Amino acid sequence: MNLHQIAAGAIGSVNPFVSAKLRRSTGYTIAADGSQVPTYAPDVTAQVQVQALSSDELKLVEGLNVQGNKQAIYLNGNWNGLVRPDRSGGDLVIVGDRTYLVITVLENWPDWTKLAGVLQNA
Repeated sequence: MNLHQIAAGAIGSVNPFVSAKLRRSTGYTIAADGSQVPTYAPDVTAQVQVQALSSDELKLVEGLNVQGNKQAIYLNGNWNGLVRPDRSGGDLVIVGDRTYLVITVLENWPDWTKLAGVLQNA
């Protein structure tokens, strides 16, 4: 049962869903100067909801030693953050002119995911 979808109607009347591009990291290539250049799968468009993090979630993220503007991002589907054994991570969520780097998955259900993202510089 997708509880997020059930609650989405009520939540969406206060904080509407917005269109976003999801950019899944596929690793990196090495540039001629030896630097790593991230590579991504083609963008996927989805409806997401950006909200503030709770105080407990902020404490968790602070423990990751990540600085910057952090937000919770809800989206339908199963999404992953950093998984070192799979060599995955570095995914981006692009909402309008704002790009968020996924730093951790806060909740992961079969039908929806709650991510923590940190706003990236232009």
